[in-house]
Amino acid sequence: MKFRHLIPMLSALAVSQAYAGPADYVYDPIVEQGEKEIDFKFGTDHLRDGTLEQGASIGFGYGATEHWFTEFYLKYARTGSESAKFDAFEWENRFQLTETGKYPVDLGFVTELEITHAPGDPNEFRCGPLLRAEFGRLQINGNALFTKTFGENGGGKPQFGYQWQAKYRWKEAVEVGIQGFGDLGPWNQWDPREERSQRIGPALFGKLPLGNRQHLAYNAAWLFGMGDASPAHTFRLQLEYEY
Repeated sequence: MKFRHLIPMLSALAVSQAYAGPADYVYDPIVEQGEKEIDFKFGTDHLRDGTLEQGASIGFGYGATEHWFTEFYLKYARTGSESAKFDAFEWENRFQLTETGKYPVDLGFVTELEITHAPGDPNEFRCGPLLRAEFGRLQINGNALFTKTFGENGGGKPQFGYQWQAKYRWKEAVEVGIQGFGDLGPWNQWDPREERSQRIGPALFGKLPLGNRQHLAYNAAWLFGMGDASPAHTFRLQLEYEY
């Protein structure tokens, strides 16, 4: 396998408390060579004390090879009544490790490097395996992610989180499903259940053709927090202009 040496190398780097942001999305292992996209993400966490935390990003991505998709983001954040402010640069890379549909489960790997802007905020490195399986019109994704903070106020053990989604591919323009996100604490010793941040809720997906091999893809979800350590609810939206 072309990237067989990549997983142990990057897993060793992912060695601090880090939690999914409101604009996070479920990674997919499939890569399309030559595809370019402009990607917009937005999310709002409604915390249990009434505070709103918002995140947004704008990015440009490119399918550099049949196995590698790379994307650069500018990220913004806002808390409560504060003005939105530039928050971080992000570089994401997804690697497709198996041929699409050749095995019962498609396998990929993601790396994500975030360099923060505000003094005192730690930087982050995230990586992990990406899985996707299909059963007729039902598509299921499951990802395991390890996040390590570094730099000023960074350090500590890598944190473990997960993402998953299931969707029914009714029509290309409208697909329905469910998504879940969770942050469980240090990778080798999870936090007590009441301290874990976990969210689940319904999601909507679709892709709209624009002509000349261009598409507008979307996915959105309304997520409900499970326990006091989670936001009461989260709205998240992703729009991708693919060309």
